[in-house]
Amino acid sequence: TINNSNTGTSAVTACDSYTWDGLAYTTSGAYTNTYTNASGCDSVHTLNLTINNSNTGSSSVTACDSYTWDGQAYTTSGAHTNTYTNVAGCDSVHTLNLTINNSTTSTSTQTSCDTYTWNGTTYTTSGSYSYTTTNSNGCDSTATLSLTINNSNTGSSSVTACDSYTW
Repeated sequence: TINNSNTGTSAVTACDSYTWDGLAYTTSGAYTNTYTNASGCDSVHTLNLTINNSNTGSSSVTACDSYTWDGQAYTTSGAHTNTYTNVAGCDSVHTLNLTINNSTTSTSTQTSCDTYTWNGTTYTTSGSYSYTTTNSNGCDSTATLSLTINNSNTGSSSVTACDSYTW
């Protein structure tokens, strides 16, 4: 009785690592294991393994008030992570190191007679006025002036008096 050995092959593609018969493989290659078949003869199996690697990346961004990344608006500083699929079908993890600087606002209420000069502009009517500049973080700084202008009154009178007149 002649019992025959047999052979077989498998092709596997995996991300980062692949475990075969209890061993973890992290590099592409051809790996062979020998087993005993049902006839008691050698059974040689070859694994043609392709390992595709995941990748990581990061970027740093500074924004005023909020930042939108992949459709998500972020309003706080911190590290934010998104996972994508790279061209090899493996994970691609990207970390966004985000710094959010805030805009500033202030309000001032003033009452003046006839005119009021604010930030280089002279106002003659009551109203609400805004002035925008850049704060120390590089973001908008908006100051609002709530102004009331009271107008001075002038008048004249004609008086005729003899000897003296007290006014």
